[in-house]
Order: sequence, then structure tokens, then C-alpha cells
Amino acid sequence: MKATALCLTLLTLPLTTHAIDPGPASAQQQETEGWLLLQSRNKAASTKPQTSTPTERELSMQRWLKSYTHEIPEFFDQKQGGTVDSGSGG
Repeated sequence: MKATALCLTLLTLPLTTHAIDPGPASAQQQETEGWLLLQSRNKAASTKPQTSTPTERELSMQRWLKSYTHEIPEFFDQKQGGTVDSGSGG
């Protein structure tokens, strides 16, 4: 009998929970969501076209192609690099 009651209680548990109210919780979050909404709807786009010179495009392409010359390591060496100082910083 106890097992049946426990089973019924567990089955009805999702019906008693409430979802978190949608929407921003703080003024900063409201501001951020407002800007993201403007961006996604293309409402704050610049009227001036953003162009690059042929030299800028060439340099960008060279930088992109150079990124392929670096070998991707099979494993990341945890001991390589520096250390983190957790001192008081005085």
C-alpha cells in the first residue's frame, strides 16, 4: 500500500510544479534583451555600408589561411604553461 501511494505521489509531482515566469529578471537583463531584439530584427542597422579595402580583405584571408598551419594536438598538456597565483595580491 505504501509503495502504491508513493508511486502515485511521484507520478503527480510534475503536475504540481510551476514554470518560471518568462521575461527578464533585472533592469540590466531587460536592457540586454532589448538590444538583442533590435539586433535580431535588424532595427538598429547602420545606414552606412561597412566595406573593407582590397588590402584588408587580402590580409584577412592570409591570417585565416595561416591559422591552418598550426597542428591541432591530440591531447592538451595540463602541465604546459604558467601557474596561477592565488596569493593576496598585495
